[in-house]
Amino acid sequence: MRRKIIKIIFIALGIGAGYSFMPYLWLIAGMRTNFYLNNAFVNMVVGLLVMLVVSVFATTPLENAIKKIEASLARQSPLIIISTSVSTVIGLLIAVLISTLFSHSQLFFLNTILPIILMLILGYLGFIVGKNHLDDLKKLLVIRKKNEQKIRKDEQSPVLERKVDDNFHRLKLLDTNILIDGRIYDLVQTGFIEGKLVVPNFVLYELQYIADSADSVKRVRGRRGLDILNKLRKEKKTPVEMYEGDFEDIAEVDSKLIKLAKMIDAVIITNDYNLNKVSEFQNVEVLNVNALAKALRPRVVPGEKMTVTVIKNGTERQQGVAYLDDGTMIVVEDGRYYLNKQVEVEVTSALQTDAGRMIFAKPSHSTRGIKEKN
Repeated sequence: MRRKIIKIIFIALGIGAGYSFMPYLWLIAGMRTNFYLNNAFVNMVVGLLVMLVVSVFATTPLENAIKKIEASLARQSPLIIISTSVSTVIGLLIAVLISTLFSHSQLFFLNTILPIILMLILGYLGFIVGKNHLDDLKKLLVIRKKNEQKIRKDEQSPVLERKVDDNFHRLKLLDTNILIDGRIYDLVQTGFIEGKLVVPNFVLYELQYIADSADSVKRVRGRRGLDILNKLRKEKKTPVEMYEGDFEDIAEVDSKLIKLAKMIDAVIITNDYNLNKVSEFQNVEVLNVNALAKALRPRVVPGEKMTVTVIKNGTERQQGVAYLDDGTMIVVEDGRYYLNKQVEVEVTSALQTDAGRMIFAKPSHSTRGIKEKN
């Protein structure tokens, strides 16, 4: 279809160019009075034939160029396309208004060259403003909308209604790691996450790249992420939308994610420690699943008693290591005497590290180990 449209354009250009310019060529060739050659029908046929020859060589390059433009536009956000188009048109209108001041000038530069230069410069400046300052335009529109809503509320009688603040159903951006991790699916099923989940295309492409990796471990992780994403869309517990835009000037996926979160005022859901810190530094709100898991772990206090199974020796002499159901490690003094056995222990202290919580305990009957040894 695209190729047919290009050929139709070439045919129209050939007929129009032949009708308009061939009489001048006949005049230069000295055949102005030859009616059999210099007539409208012959002129249009000659122009058509010339453009058909040109189209044989130019159609394929033009089609490839159009494909690249279409692909580039498909990766862009609709908001960016609209803002750049509007700002470019405004720049061109300003150039036209300025050019009218010189339209009656007798100087060729002022009435012909200068308007073209102004249109190129102001059109380009309009494009740059629309592309780089979209966030500022959105903020202005949001402020104006809030002011209008405030005026309407003041004009109406006060009613009891739910307050909607900045944190009400904000968009949630999912990164690659949280999809591979898989816990986001269980978290969504509980109903604690409200609003829409947004998965950018560049995150999906990274998942696909990992799933196609030659490394078997990476391949399994990538396919797991794709499976989790498909399950989220099929369950429809929480709406999942795709973001088609991209940021070609940014290479790293994490940086693209932070840029997108700023642009659409969204929250990033992740379990990546580094992404969490970088996002906090750039004032982007993050929901860290690891932080949530740590917060939900049962807390223990010194003196509390529990029954555990010592499964291996500790790093220090006579220590044993046990684990709670949530994976919390318990270091048991004299635990080597209770290897692969259940023992009642008493908590002596707890330590919070970057890897998680570590609990130190000792057997409730500390002399039991000595008796069994004898």
